[in-house]
Amino acid sequence: MSGRTGPRRVIIMGAAGRDFHNFNIVFRDDPRTRVVAFTAAQIPGISGRRYPVSLAGSLYSDGIPIVGESEIESLIKRESIDSVIFAYSDLLHADVMHRASRVLAAGADFSLLGPRATQIPAKVPVIAVSAVRTGAGKSQTARYVARHLRTRRLRIAVLRHPMPYGDLAAQAVQRFASADDLSAGRCTVEEREEYEPHIAEGNVVFAGVDYEAIVRAAEADADVILWDGGNNDFPFLVTDFHIVLADGLRPGHETAYHPGEACLRMADVVVIAKTDAALLEDVQAIAANVREVNPCASLVYAASPVRLDKPDLVRGKVVAVVEDGPTITHGGMASGAGFAAARQAGAKAILDPRPFAQLSIAAAFAAYPHVGPVLPAMGYSEPQLDDLAATLAAMPVDTVLLATPARIERLISIRQPVARVTYEYADSGKPTLSELIDCFLDAKISGKED
Repeated sequence: MSGRTGPRRVIIMGAAGRDFHNFNIVFRDDPRTRVVAFTAAQIPGISGRRYPVSLAGSLYSDGIPIVGESEIESLIKRESIDSVIFAYSDLLHADVMHRASRVLAAGADFSLLGPRATQIPAKVPVIAVSAVRTGAGKSQTARYVARHLRTRRLRIAVLRHPMPYGDLAAQAVQRFASADDLSAGRCTVEEREEYEPHIAEGNVVFAGVDYEAIVRAAEADADVILWDGGNNDFPFLVTDFHIVLADGLRPGHETAYHPGEACLRMADVVVIAKTDAALLEDVQAIAANVREVNPCASLVYAASPVRLDKPDLVRGKVVAVVEDGPTITHGGMASGAGFAAARQAGAKAILDPRPFAQLSIAAAFAAYPHVGPVLPAMGYSEPQLDDLAATLAAMPVDTVLLATPARIERLISIRQPVARVTYEYADSGKPTLSELIDCFLDAKISGKED
């Protein structure tokens, strides 16, 4: 023991989401702990800023610095750090432990906070959609669930996993019900990818930084809260019915990534997605893995049919494909629905964007060398959007094929004709997800009446 007295000194290792939530729920008002810094790695432009005083609370009159993860060893030693709390998602288990080894070698403890410490209870039932990996199909599944809940004449509030990349104080509690709300909130492309499809279907989306306040705002005008998860994180709310997606195209990933395996083990329902594009033996292998680690979960099989709005703009043409950003970057997929749609529609060629990539887009390709001949829809900032527009403008293609849910053609100028790809949830076996939701709701309502 060092013999040092005073509050325990802590760093929260995160990526602008789970880290802020863990601080707000566990540490913000705890005088026994002093959070010295957050670290950031995945999201550009986050490090070098501060978590604002308005969110940090009375114990942090100067806010809290956000520093690059590369500085963690020197920060541990310089600030006499006692403990590092790991708080981000979608990493191989081995990569989590490599970070643990760095922390331990520098002299600090390494730990993780679980659901019991960090989940918020709501006054209404909570249905959550999570996944074992980024890009497994959460978004279309959440929209499917929302549509089914509306057939039951239930008022729904969608709570989205945080993506607070702008003015954190202004983003404490956000409510999006229209396209104008997205513009007023200065939403990034990544945020629009998640919010726009919900809003188009009439769902109100809540998000932000302070989820205690967000939950209180959402439950005030909802019969059911639908948690639409991010990456492969577990829900921020105490959950009554937990749906977890496994990706039929990535067998073995369901038990290889943190915290996706934890989600799998706590699931009430596991949906094996993309069965229409997956190999039968891969689907069978995933099902066997699910039954081994969570034999009590109901198993659902689902397709993700891809639709192309203007096939004539793709057939026989040279195209540039823009895919959903997170799926292609830290989600680890070489390509997505856009690439598949272009091939199915008979594109003459899918042009590799690397020779034309500008600045931050070129940097993304360098950071994620697994990416195939597609463009991730990068747009965390205006300069990134400018680089995306300049990259597309430089590409000698007949058509730009947009497979991101965000309407980026409204945000940047694209000189070539544009075709869009969409993808939705579709049951491909029994039981169906809607049948299981109905069983849950009937039991919940019956329980309340009893």
